[in-house]
Amino acid sequence: MGYTALYRKFRPQVFDDVKGQDHIVTTLRNQIVANRIGHAFLFCGTRGVGKTTAAKIFARAVNCENPTDGNPCGECPTCKAILAGTSMNVIEIDAASNNGVDNIREIIDEVQYSPTEGKYKVYIIDEVHMLSAGAFNALLKTLEEPPSYVIFILATTEIHKIPITILSRCQRYDFRRATAEGVASRLKTLCDTEGVQAEEKALRYIAVKADGSFRDGISLLDQCISFYLGQELTYDKVLEVLGTVDTTVFGQLMSSIREGNVSQVLAILDDAVMHGRELTQFTVDFTWYLRNLLVAKAQGSADDVLDIPSDYLPIFMKEVEANSAETISRYIRIMSDLTNDIRFSTQKRVLVEVTLIKLCKPETESTTDAVNERIERLEEKLANGSISVNVSATTTGAYTAKEEPEPEPVLTRALPEELQEIARKWPKILHGFNSMGRENLAGAKVSVTDDNRLLLVFTDAFSYGYVTDDPDGIENIKAAIAKETGKIVDVELKKVGSNKEAKGFPDLQKLFKDIPIEVE
Repeated sequence: MGYTALYRKFRPQVFDDVKGQDHIVTTLRNQIVANRIGHAFLFCGTRGVGKTTAAKIFARAVNCENPTDGNPCGECPTCKAILAGTSMNVIEIDAASNNGVDNIREIIDEVQYSPTEGKYKVYIIDEVHMLSAGAFNALLKTLEEPPSYVIFILATTEIHKIPITILSRCQRYDFRRATAEGVASRLKTLCDTEGVQAEEKALRYIAVKADGSFRDGISLLDQCISFYLGQELTYDKVLEVLGTVDTTVFGQLMSSIREGNVSQVLAILDDAVMHGRELTQFTVDFTWYLRNLLVAKAQGSADDVLDIPSDYLPIFMKEVEANSAETISRYIRIMSDLTNDIRFSTQKRVLVEVTLIKLCKPETESTTDAVNERIERLEEKLANGSISVNVSATTTGAYTAKEEPEPEPVLTRALPEELQEIARKWPKILHGFNSMGRENLAGAKVSVTDDNRLLLVFTDAFSYGYVTDDPDGIENIKAAIAKETGKIVDVELKKVGSNKEAKGFPDLQKLFKDIPIEVE
């Protein structure tokens, strides 16, 4: 007989072997023990969590001649026939390829005949959400009132696609995603049984990559064992087989991005490519790493909410503290766009390099969050003393410059405190709007009227109309300002024809930064 994949070889044969689904296993066993067996079940949950396995065990248990505490004995002729796939009492149907009305009509015709051996005929319909609307309708009546010897078990990974008329006729069981600890424990057991030497760190990494699926974890382990047959399975070997990148590399990448070190960032990417790392997987993994950073930033710790190796946790938390939530959110947005684009790109490396440079250089973007990051970096450099400002002047006090730009008007009166605060917090105030609102308001100059009221000067007619055409446009601006500053101010809008005309109005944000400090 040929080789049997590990996930098939070690498929649980009794309810006791089904891990992580105690809430379902206990209910099914109690039904069998008390002889209160339902006629229709709906097993739903993500891939590889035990839906079909539980259905097969249940099918054997209800037909077993000598059940033990709700478990099939596995020794009686009925159990052996079902295990061998020769029993006519258990019928497995793949709805993905048998999804028509005619396929369901065949089932309806078959249920009229009682089983020749055993107690029940069990129909296991996998991926039932793939059935057509007509097939669902044809199944309704039989599913509601089947013969006493018929049990339907429907399995699906997409419960939202199941009609409510089907849901109301079934007992629904939601299978939980497997934890990384549970998958790693299962993999350890399989390695011990198969006589495979494997590092705990390697098994844990495979468990994390399984993403909540026992079957995926076992399949990945099978792949790694096959590649390094007869050798100890180490963490580095697992990374080599799966084409993935060590988490510590992403930490180095984040540090280099934060420093704006483009050459170091590209060197890290080049090293990953030279080691055969797949760029699409690299992008997905880095996006997930950023997600972990953001969650830890919001939570304040990573111990309970994230699956981070304990030896890497201190380094990870340093990255959490070093980056703001806004910056991480910007990175996630850019990397998510890259994840969508890279799947169809013929120049994947170029696309990844351009994106990483964009992360390093926020000045290449004009979005609000990119501007905020540039401000944060400047503030950090100023705080660290890594930026010095040298102003040279002649003895008469006049500044020297090759080209003197046209000066903007200078306020000769004092600015009210509330307007100063608005000018300082204007980027944060824009965060109170949706993306369309931010886009249109970001181009407006924050200025002041003669009577010290806030004035927004627009050069773009569309942006100006976006606010004025909305009956609540000005009120929304006032509400966003009040939310950020705690003060209610009057707001006026003005449309000018050109940037040159807009220069006739003082820019509060620029003036606020440029106001000289007089020392008495």
